[in-house]
Amino acid sequence: MLIALGAALALIGLLFIGQGLGYIGWPRSSFMLDQRVWADRGAGVAVIGLLMILIARRAR
Repeated sequence: MLIALGAALALIGLLFIGQGLGYIGWPRSSFMLDQRVWADRGAGVAVIGLLMILIARRAR
């Protein structure tokens, strides 16, 4: 369960990074497009997700 949640957070973080840097233009009406702050927040979310995966794998 923790691995799935971590993977979801990592993917959401990557989406935030892509939108914040302007690489992903979907949806076109998104307020996150080309806003560096969202790329920074996405990096934090992605790191948290990856840490969750790491913790879950070590607990096995």
